[in-house]
Amino acid sequence: MNRRRITAVAPVAAALLAVSAPVAAAGGGQPGGGTDPVQRQLDRLVAENGVPGVLAHTESRTWTAGTAETGSGRPMVGADGSVRVASNTKSFTAVAVMRLVTERQLGLTDRAGRYVPQLADSRVTVRQLLNQTSGLPEHVAHMDWSDQDQTPEDLLALALAQEPAFEPGAQWGYSNTNYLVLGMIIERVTGEDFRTYIEDTILRPLHMDATYWPERGELGLRGPHAHNYGVHPADPEAGPTDLTELPGHLFGASGGLVSTPEDLNTFWRALFDGQLLPRWAVWLMTHDTTAIGGDGMHPAGSRYGYGVASFPLSCGGVYWGHGGDLPGDSVAGGHVPGPDGGTVTVYTTSMAMPGETRDRLHAAADAALCTEPR
Repeated sequence: MNRRRITAVAPVAAALLAVSAPVAAAGGGQPGGGTDPVQRQLDRLVAENGVPGVLAHTESRTWTAGTAETGSGRPMVGADGSVRVASNTKSFTAVAVMRLVTERQLGLTDRAGRYVPQLADSRVTVRQLLNQTSGLPEHVAHMDWSDQDQTPEDLLALALAQEPAFEPGAQWGYSNTNYLVLGMIIERVTGEDFRTYIEDTILRPLHMDATYWPERGELGLRGPHAHNYGVHPADPEAGPTDLTELPGHLFGASGGLVSTPEDLNTFWRALFDGQLLPRWAVWLMTHDTTAIGGDGMHPAGSRYGYGVASFPLSCGGVYWGHGGDLPGDSVAGGHVPGPDGGTVTVYTTSMAMPGETRDRLHAAADAALCTEPR
């Protein structure tokens, strides 16, 4: 595999638009989806936007369209199928950090440099890492996707070799580096790998048995899963290809988890039902927020808190989740807080790019939460 570092991710992402020709809709009838608003969005993603496969899952129902593997005729996998949840991982990392805050092992105003020597001269705080206002530059655009021996320190060094995006606290700017650093802080505070800490405090207590951190060198997905498609950042000249195998361990605390729609829904319900953190901690995560909507990736009216984001619903109110993207998939969804709140996960097997494809991904989540019994 070509070992070039990718310094411009936009051309790679744009090429994902041509991932595949539209394939026949499945799991709900003809393209257009009849009267079911969720199935209609999924069928259009396949028939009109060229997404190979797509799934939506709530507590009461699962919808699918497309195929689990192009050219195979295999139906799309179900809600027990493994999927890289990408940046939804940040919500797990944020919960782990907030747990340490509630235990007074860590403070929101603590400087990151207290725990991470590479940031010793930085004014960036834990809070600014959580809410994406640190100004730390992005490391993903510069990392070598074929070098699985890179450490968090190596990746942070790539980021710090760039100019800061802005002064800490001056504005909002999404950067995977923020959550890379939070993983390093968890390790420094607890004395154990952030993966182990999240397993012990979130995954095992919630019996999320199908959710796991890929091992170093592990490229494939365990258990039943669909194939993923797009342009590989390590070899963009090769064009659209099967991206089921990726170096998941490398994505770490900012995007490394593999889960299932069933397990991911369990996490969202538990977080907003108060099973993982005291109510005041969840309140902080969802009230110290910044407006982020209208940027092409997030619907108008969206806001970002501490590793969670709110998205407006067409039927009123909001749901809370995060969302995640990798070359090869996009995962949306979350939970409507309250005793009758619904939960949904929607994912595509190619990246849902800004525009109509992205809008339909969010529309599928909206339709599931607004039309399904809660």
